[in-house]
Formats: sequence, C-alpha cells, structure tokens
Amino acid sequence: MKPVHVALILAMVCGVAAWQVTAIPESLMQMTVGSALVPAAVVSALSALVLLFGLSALKGRQVDESQAPDQSSLPGSGARMLSLLAGGLAFMALVTPLGFIVPATLCGMGVARAFDAPVSLKSALICGSMAAIFWLVFARLLGVGLGPGLPWLI
Repeated sequence: MKPVHVALILAMVCGVAAWQVTAIPESLMQMTVGSALVPAAVVSALSALVLLFGLSALKGRQVDESQAPDQSSLPGSGARMLSLLAGGLAFMALVTPLGFIVPATLCGMGVARAFDAPVSLKSALICGSMAAIFWLVFARLLGVGLGPGLPWLI
C-alpha cells in the first residue's frame, strides 16, 4: 500500500474519531473542563500528524515499502510480541483478585520487556512506582473507579 493511501485511511479514521468525540454526551455537572476535552485534544493532535504525514507522502518523502523485497521480521520480534500480550493478559486476569497496582506493574514490565528492557528488580520498581502513582492520582484524587490499589487497601 502506498504512503498516500495510508494517509487517506488514517484521515478517515481521524474523521470517525472526530465524529465520535462529538457524540460524547455533556456532563450533567457544571464543569469547566468537559468530558470531551481530552478526546478532542488527542484526535486533533493525531489529525495534525496525519495531515503532516499526508503532505510528506504527497511530496514523496515517505518510503513505499510495498515495493521493497520481502524482508523477514526482526530477530526476537515474536518474543517481544508475546511479552507485550502476556503483560496485557496478566493485567486483565489479575486486576480483580489482586487489585490494580500488582497487575499494572506486571503489565508495565511486559511492555518494557517488549521494548528490550531486562526483567529485573529495577524495572519492577519503576513499573510499580508508576502503577502506584497512576492509581493514587486517578483513583484517590480524581475519583475514577479503578478498584482497590492492593487487595488489603480500600
């Protein structure tokens, strides 16, 4: 598929996303920041990137890999994909019995491993810290229902 065609498909996806943002209902509470602000900002940023990609493709600056000879995948790509999927599956399977923080830590470690980070105490501490901070900010400060951080925490 040519880069221009990819840009057109991405533009259509952005159009559908923008349409979906307009379908987000207004909050019943009077808030300064509405429920559609962040989705609208993300869709706008992605649409701008798609526009830049499309212009670059029209100028011939994007590589057309459809004409390239068949290349095998990078070494270890299967293991990377498996660690990424295993992290997501671990989160989905363990979030109910173990709370949010432990499964999110395992998920983060799976994602980090997919990007070639070693599975170590350091990556566990970094992912655990990020999961705990995320849970504290969203569950405690903002009141998003993420469930307990840990089973023994309320």
